[in-house]
Amino acid sequence: MKIKYLFILGLFISQLLANQTKFIIFDDGLIDPRAQDKITQIGTEVQQKLGYNIYVVVKKDNGVDLSKPRKEKIDLMRKYDKWILSKIDTTKNYVVMTLVLHQHYANILYSKNFENIIDTDDILQGYVIPLLASKDKNTLYAKTSAACLNGYAQIADVLAKSKNIKLKSNIGNGSKEFSTIWKAFMYTMVVFGILAYIVIIMKEKKRDV
Repeated sequence: MKIKYLFILGLFISQLLANQTKFIIFDDGLIDPRAQDKITQIGTEVQQKLGYNIYVVVKKDNGVDLSKPRKEKIDLMRKYDKWILSKIDTTKNYVVMTLVLHQHYANILYSKNFENIIDTDDILQGYVIPLLASKDKNTLYAKTSAACLNGYAQIADVLAKSKNIKLKSNIGNGSKEFSTIWKAFMYTMVVFGILAYIVIIMKEKKRDV
């Protein structure tokens, strides 16, 4: 019976990880389905109201050797960015937020006409990197989910404000405050998941007695 419950649990997790959205090019299983759903909502509204596409790319490792000289690493990262852009339609207005965890790399790629609108440093340093680098008990899965949604929401806000449009689906101007709430929520869900698994095991043990 234990094997049965483990199989069901594994199937459930695999289905959640497969819940990819058209605005997430890659996520390596590191973005929670609830964050994916919210990204879809925000991305769809931005696409409908502004005609822009906002994408997310998350990779555990992009293959760049960190032991190589700095200049060579930079060149390889630029090639990686070009490869990412080859996955989307660059003839339309776009923004791509990309994170590579092993290489500690974060960047925002965008159409030329967004040069005076998107502030890469402000978004990454204010809304993304602090979540990924936080020293707490939250898992990498929870941190990555929160960082992606937080950064995505801020990009959407910036683009919408440039056109004096208010997005109904976004998480609002309190994105920095939201990050703390989201992290706490994700950590709570992990704890509940562990407790639920323990309850299942305890019930099975009682049946076996």
